[in-house]
Amino acid sequence: MADDLTFADFTTVEKVRIAALTARIAKRGLADDGTDRIDTSDLKQRIERIEDTARRRKRKK
Repeated sequence: MADDLTFADFTTVEKVRIAALTARIAKRGLADDGTDRIDTSDLKQRIERIEDTARRRKRKK
């Protein structure tokens, strides 16, 4: 059984949350002045938690 996630594996709320978090990551990236001091790891961890939830739900099927 593969753990690969597809777009259909996420609920509508999860898709919206991932889109919003991705937009926040992009906004932080635009705020960077080239020094690479902008930290986006907290937002990436939140996206990974959403993906983990979708993986667990997929394995139960």
